[in-house]
Amino acid sequence: MADPIAANIDHIRERIARAARRAGRKEESIRLMAVSKTVEPARVRQAVEAGIRIFGENYVQEAREKIPALGPGIEWHMIGHLQTNKVKYVVPLFDWIHSVDRIELAGELDRRAGKLGRTLNILIEVNVGGEASKSGAPPQDVPALIRDAALLPHLRIRGLMTMPPYSENPEDARPYFVSLVKLRDAIRALAIDNVSMDELSMGMTDDFEVAIEEGATIIRVGRAIFGQRPAR
Repeated sequence: MADPIAANIDHIRERIARAARRAGRKEESIRLMAVSKTVEPARVRQAVEAGIRIFGENYVQEAREKIPALGPGIEWHMIGHLQTNKVKYVVPLFDWIHSVDRIELAGELDRRAGKLGRTLNILIEVNVGGEASKSGAPPQDVPALIRDAALLPHLRIRGLMTMPPYSENPEDARPYFVSLVKLRDAIRALAIDNVSMDELSMGMTDDFEVAIEEGATIIRVGRAIFGQRPAR
């Protein structure tokens, strides 16, 4: 029997290639992250065997058990909301943090990374939709947050992340992706030291093609790879 996870990944890569062509982009400029929350290590290993090397986790406790079980050669991204008191567990495990939305969190990440002699790649999470139910810094606060975080020596600010308001129509996400690109461009124009703004983490299972058309460099896909998750 064919491996359904490998087949799903092949199909997603085809969709990525088509979306990239529509946008006049190179397929290689888009990185596919497999969101592996609630997925047991054996099934994550199937995705590794199918060529995935970037995985995103949402929950600290789950990641603490899973990441050591998968071994080396995988790039792990923390994409869930992160409480400051969990940073001590996160810094040794993850290469990237996508959910930095306040200077207190950035400061604790820097402090813990410094203790371990590490430099963390971070993305600033932006609440483009202004939803009270979602994490992320308001767009108008992001430049000041980045100026402050850029002074922290053990963090590298690589770009922005967002999650637009849910809609069954992928096209409804487009204005939010456009807004994130405009914010990225405005921050680039500030030419802040230690800030590269080369990554846009946006787009998930239902809207990643629209995100690619608008400039996503990292797409976060879970359900289309691993299937429907059980309710938590």
